[in-house]
Amino acid sequence: MNDQHEHGALGDAEFAEFMELAAEEGFDVEEVEDALGEAGHGPLPALAVVGRPNVGKSTLVNRIIGRREAVVQDKPGVTRDRVTYEAEWAGRRFKVVDTGGWEQDVLGLDASVAAQAEYAIEAADAVVFVVDATVGATDTDEAVVRLLRRAGKPVVLAANKVDGMSGESDAAALWSLGLGEPFPISALHGRGTGDLLDEILKALPEAPPQRFGTATGGPRRIALIGRPNVGKSSLLNQVAKEDRVVVNEQSGTTRDPVDELIELGGITWKFVDTAGIRRRVHLQEGADYYASLRTAAAVEKAEVAVVLIDTSESISVQDQRIITMAVDAGRALVIAYNKWDTLDEERRYYLEREIETEMQQVAWAPRVNVSALTGRHMEKLVPAIETALAGWETRVPTGRLNAFLGELVAGHPHPIRGGKQPRILFGTQAGTKPPRFVLFASGFIEAGYRRFIERRLREEFGFDGTPIHISVRVREKRGRKK
Repeated sequence: MNDQHEHGALGDAEFAEFMELAAEEGFDVEEVEDALGEAGHGPLPALAVVGRPNVGKSTLVNRIIGRREAVVQDKPGVTRDRVTYEAEWAGRRFKVVDTGGWEQDVLGLDASVAAQAEYAIEAADAVVFVVDATVGATDTDEAVVRLLRRAGKPVVLAANKVDGMSGESDAAALWSLGLGEPFPISALHGRGTGDLLDEILKALPEAPPQRFGTATGGPRRIALIGRPNVGKSSLLNQVAKEDRVVVNEQSGTTRDPVDELIELGGITWKFVDTAGIRRRVHLQEGADYYASLRTAAAVEKAEVAVVLIDTSESISVQDQRIITMAVDAGRALVIAYNKWDTLDEERRYYLEREIETEMQQVAWAPRVNVSALTGRHMEKLVPAIETALAGWETRVPTGRLNAFLGELVAGHPHPIRGGKQPRILFGTQAGTKPPRFVLFASGFIEAGYRRFIERRLREEFGFDGTPIHISVRVREKRGRKK
């Protein structure tokens, strides 16, 4: 398993050769190792931040990730597209699942907090439970504690809004929750967050227990995602009907998500937590937020995301958000256009135009036109999933990559900026699932040129159905003349 390898996807010989190349070009050895480590990591462990509205969850998330990315507003009900962020502390990287974005008292406070916590806990390896120390433990907090106990994940208790010594006794009162030591912090001012993060690292596994790949002989995991009511359940039923589904009801967290083992094209696949969300019409906004948390949880557990799009309606912002979520999570991607058989000529014409414009950024994803109702073209789903997984696992050897980069830079040099022409000197693919490249350059490489490199990498090496991550490291000035 090259996942376990300390050089990411590089073998020992390849790594030694690569480091020699880096030294010749004047790169700092530590910096290069650091870049490879960063790009070569496998799946990151996930931390969920849960708690009542206005206890400071988003402020704490910003503090942990070190930037103001999780939107913080005093007004409850701030929706955001993203629910997961990457963070690093003491040299370890992990993901943070933020539930602070949507907080509206639609279900009654307890129910809405519980529902959020439920989805987040399901997607996480460990949990930070944030309580407002100035208020003390409320009934809602007690309800969340019961949830956490049932889920059995490691929990770190953060007593927030402790700004000075006087607040320490408020924090100590939270021992009563029975979750162990409360860590007094001020998410706003950063007080105590270092100790909290040290404790979080103890609770998080080095790597998530669900290793990707089929080393254990387990079935490949598929998340069937899409807007509510787009036909996910019908598609699953259709697939199951044709192939006599084996349903394996694993009791998971509180809501017993059902992972179904389904045989398709002679292969058994695991469809993860695909049941769509229990939607109440008058809770539209809330349901959409839960849908995105739920989708994030399903995507985290899957290797490939099949995004279902309802072709009888225009491609919506929400469709694109869901696709972005799968791409950001670095999963293999297949796009299934549902209800294709119901379209008349005119709608089909406009839909093709929409796909060209709206789906341009994922033109690399295999596409299947299906009907969940009649089962039309279902047989095309498996080859598309296999193509996407193959792209996701593709690795280009360093020698071949550098030969390709050399030709690319010679044929299409980077535009001159400020009298200088930055050059890509060499690179390597540090990881797969998804493919992650680290390129080393003599100067700043602009976004347009990075996109050009990605396009050419796809033309040359395939990478169908997978996002590609490219990071560029620039050589520091060391007074060396080249």
